[in-house]
Amino acid sequence: MELECFLARCFVPTSPSIMHRQSFFRESRINSSRRKNIYASLKVNAKTNIHEDDDHPFFRSAISRASYRFQETLRPEPLFVDPYAGCFAPPNLKSTDQNYCIGTRYIDDQLITVTKGVDGAKQVVLFTDGMDTRAYRLNWPSSTVIYDVSPQAVFNKASEKLRDVGAKIPRSCLLLHVPLESSDMQQLLSDKGFNGCRPSIWVFQGFPVANLASFKEILSMVGNLAMKGCLFVGELPIWLTETEAGFKVEKWMHELFMGYGFRVRIIGYDGVARNLGQQQVAAGDPDNLLFVAEHLRFSDGQMENWRREFQRIQEEGDEEGFEEL
Repeated sequence: MELECFLARCFVPTSPSIMHRQSFFRESRINSSRRKNIYASLKVNAKTNIHEDDDHPFFRSAISRASYRFQETLRPEPLFVDPYAGCFAPPNLKSTDQNYCIGTRYIDDQLITVTKGVDGAKQVVLFTDGMDTRAYRLNWPSSTVIYDVSPQAVFNKASEKLRDVGAKIPRSCLLLHVPLESSDMQQLLSDKGFNGCRPSIWVFQGFPVANLASFKEILSMVGNLAMKGCLFVGELPIWLTETEAGFKVEKWMHELFMGYGFRVRIIGYDGVARNLGQQQVAAGDPDNLLFVAEHLRFSDGQMENWRREFQRIQEEGDEEGFEEL
């Protein structure tokens, strides 16, 4: 007999504070008759629940974050609605992380702002844990290409479960995966169509990094591929910022990012929470630093285009000089 578990049975509120944000999020396609109750009577059987299959640290971390999003969705006035997080969250995991949820909402808003409009960025690169559902739950503009860089096994399993519950990205958009295990992620992004001469936005949240050197490789890759003026936004684990005694984190962050051509700003979770009308903020120190960084250098693609244009002008000048002779 198939074991079934009911991961969610709740009513998603329609208070004014939520209604004005509904256009930001994609409706759940689980049952058309229950559109306004995204999780109402959502039944997911045990085969659809990812937590029973793997105990690798990558899976455990991704499942924890999915559970945070699931618990946030159940709140009377959630910061965001993730109608698919319940596919990954075990029923006995009730923990929450308010800072993570605040950071998630902040990143969502940055993505929505930067991609909207005719001139908005249509290339989105997400460094994730493999269970990020933004490709499915955000209302992406037409022709947006989303690159999810994450662990292969986690992404594959999550994609399977999302298909099982009918999750889909907008028909006019495209989701492409770049495995964390790739020997050359930068080249693979280019092979999959990323264009360094077009606007993009980059997100770093939940992506597994072994040490600071690993994050520097990410910074280098983003610096090589992102056009001047593009944004890199995300959460940097606090443990990566361990520096010499007396060395301010803000200064350390500034020097780290500026070394790769980024002007970075640390965003306080408390400030974001207040701007969102949250009455209470998380207690204790956060595990991450929320940041937004602007790229100040030209991408490799832009430099190559200008090199070719300069070469063309030189060649045309040589031809004109030869004709005069």
